[in-house]
Amino acid sequence: MSEAHAVEAAEIAQRLETVFSRIHATRMADVELLNPRLAVAAVGPREVGGLWLAVLVTPWFINAMLLPKTADDAKSWAESPSGAKISHALPAGTFEFIAGGEAGLGPYRMCSLFSPVTQFEDQKAALIAAEAALAALLDSGHHPDAEASRRKPQLSRRGLIFGRSSENGDRSSEGSTKGDAA
Repeated sequence: MSEAHAVEAAEIAQRLETVFSRIHATRMADVELLNPRLAVAAVGPREVGGLWLAVLVTPWFINAMLLPKTADDAKSWAESPSGAKISHALPAGTFEFIAGGEAGLGPYRMCSLFSPVTQFEDQKAALIAAEAALAALLDSGHHPDAEASRRKPQLSRRGLIFGRSSENGDRSSEGSTKGDAA
């Protein structure tokens, strides 16, 4: 990651943490389902397909967060009504995100991973879960198409020529020479 890219990722994380810390102190201050052992923290962000992907830990949720990377994307995302469901392809598959926006952050899309988060004993456990979730979302080995391709029989070079998979055997002389000798 270049230094400029790292600075931009750190700025995204800081904006997420600032905005959601403010929400925690204001709109969420009296909500009973908050986990008092957790604080707001952004894990990541990583650039994925021209967007920023982070996992955000708060005392009320852990969400995957997508943020636009360009001003054009931000403008187009701002046109989506808050609460709209929008599918996004990530390396691990296609996931449904909900459109939102906040002053100081702009438009974003979120996908709930844990809500509420009362099962987490402390911030360290929540951060471990967030890091594991981010790694899983970025792992193309989890993609449904990857699983299907692992189940398909593989062809050997001989099998490719004679149309037999390695599971079925690829004895190319079988069938063509037995009857021909008689």
